[in-house]
Amino acid sequence: MPSNVALVPAASPDEALAHFERRLRLETDCWDTHYALTEQEQDFVLLDVRSPDLYAAGHIPKAINLPHGKIIARKMRDYPDDTLFIVYCAGPHCNGANKAAIRLAKLGYQVKELIGGIEGWKDEGFDLVTGVI
Repeated sequence: MPSNVALVPAASPDEALAHFERRLRLETDCWDTHYALTEQEQDFVLLDVRSPDLYAAGHIPKAINLPHGKIIARKMRDYPDDTLFIVYCAGPHCNGANKAAIRLAKLGYQVKELIGGIEGWKDEGFDLVTGVI
């Protein structure tokens, strides 16, 4: 009798490759984002899509606060069409980043979700900053 893990057969290597490559096109993690913000030239816009109060209480350095419900064409027109946005919210229990990603994609922008959100950032031991930019 197979274990619960092996009960459903694993995907073929080709299926696994396609799946994990697709995930990396749609999301990034806290470690890679932190490294990019501190050690590399920033080639993306980091959006904190939580409320202004939560943003002010603590956010990822260099993040811009734009709640997902306020992502509209008029507010985004200053960004070039090829801008890559990284969006985050509270964490895995929050779908604000998904809502923001949908809005950005509908406006024609490239977007990735920061997996783990602010909670993932804190779990990695990275600092937050307070106040409003």
